[in-house]
Amino acid sequence: MDLDRNVGGIDRIGRTVLAALFAVLTLGAFRRGRRGLAALTLLASAGLAFNAVTCFCGLNAALGLDTTDEE
Repeated sequence: MDLDRNVGGIDRIGRTVLAALFAVLTLGAFRRGRRGLAALTLLASAGLAFNAVTCFCGLNAALGLDTTDEE
């Protein structure tokens, strides 16, 4: 699978911050016994972290969006 970069700049920083936030929410939900919510926030955190690390977003690709800096 070819993952062409389509996430960059502020978009990448935002995804990183949101991934961290969802990770904290995951821990809080798990400690309160809300496993369904913990699973959902874990998936969101993992997806956003994947986007930030690989600089690729499947939804951006499907919509033809590219937030990388063009030089």
